[in-house]
Amino acid sequence: MSVITLTSDYGLVDHRVASIKGKILSWSEDVKVVDITHNIMAYNLLQTAYIVRNAYKFFPEESIHIISVDSFHHKSRKNIITKIDGHYFICADNGIINLMFFDIKPEAIYEITLNNRFDDKVSFPSTDIFVPAAMHLYKGGLPEVIGRKIKTIKDISFPKAIYNEAEKMIVGEVMYIDNFGNVVSNISRKFFEKHAAINGEFTVRFRNIVLSKIMEQYTDVVTDWNREPEFHGKSSVIFNDADLLEITIYKGSVLNGASTLFGMSTGEKIYVEFV
Repeated sequence: MSVITLTSDYGLVDHRVASIKGKILSWSEDVKVVDITHNIMAYNLLQTAYIVRNAYKFFPEESIHIISVDSFHHKSRKNIITKIDGHYFICADNGIINLMFFDIKPEAIYEITLNNRFDDKVSFPSTDIFVPAAMHLYKGGLPEVIGRKIKTIKDISFPKAIYNEAEKMIVGEVMYIDNFGNVVSNISRKFFEKHAAINGEFTVRFRNIVLSKIMEQYTDVVTDWNREPEFHGKSSVIFNDADLLEITIYKGSVLNGASTLFGMSTGEKIYVEFV
């Protein structure tokens, strides 16, 4: 039996998330519904892409992922089902799919045609379109019954790190800041190792900070566990569980983490300079 996950920028104060869950349960009380997050910043597709990309793979194949971010209805914008890596994703055609899966080709893409029957009556796509589509799939229905196959969807380019050969440096940028204030870049381990193998020694530079070592894990900054509290607030660079270069403060938080202490925000440059 597949799982239905929910991701949205609705927060938990208003009625919207409860409405989605209620609509699902009204179709079947046996559905397993899992929240990925409802704390996406309003309309923030890059944040959505990072979170869902790193979460979906832990769910069983054939899971159905409803993404209600930047999803309010407009008659000129399609709503889509995509099958990617054995999972279904239901969302508005707002660029999120290509942003999230910049390196994976969809197995199939369908424009949901449910809304064509009652276009003027759609007030909340998550309950009026996404849930019926998800429940159709959940009950074993084929996507082509509720949609028509299409080849192209809106494309938003994922910001990629580049290598400046003349300067012998990787130029990346901050793409995400997590709940601990850690600053996540778009520099992947694979991209770094490719150029490190050729160039050798390096430093990581951001703002006026220079670090010369990449740690394997967050606790590597602690050299004496008996004095562990003395290392609170120490900065380091690691490759996180998404294999992306991350600037972190040991035991930091959103209030005193790397983003706050270094004054960094999304879009800011991070450099790996080879020496």
